[in-house]
Amino acid sequence: QVQLVESGGGSVQSGGSLRLTCVASARTYETRCMYWFRQAPGKEREGVASIDSDGNIIYANSVKGRFTIAQDNALNTLYLQMNNLEPEDTATYYCAAGPSRPYSSTYFGLTLRCAVYYWGQGTQVTVSS
Repeated sequence: QVQLVESGGGSVQSGGSLRLTCVASARTYETRCMYWFRQAPGKEREGVASIDSDGNIIYANSVKGRFTIAQDNALNTLYLQMNNLEPEDTATYYCAAGPSRPYSSTYFGLTLRCAVYYWGQGTQVTVSS
């Protein structure tokens, strides 16, 4: 069992920046793929970005050019740098992890050769106009 703990959420004005952090309790084959998802009130959960152990990265179209996903394997830590934030980015952001797979699967809009096994508790991001 792997625990994921997010931090770094907060309230910012439109155009501001935040960096989210997700620390995994362990780095195993079950965390070869790492993700950020988000869910706004009254809306479905959506994929934001993902990165696998080979460094392959996928972004949702809505965040391309503004968000950057990165990982530090030595620290078992995943990051999401969010720049030029917009009110539409307001949501609870969740870190997730899972193993790689030989076939593609789609999780809330993100399609990659990975599964999702573990979820964090979420961290709130609020962007005001």
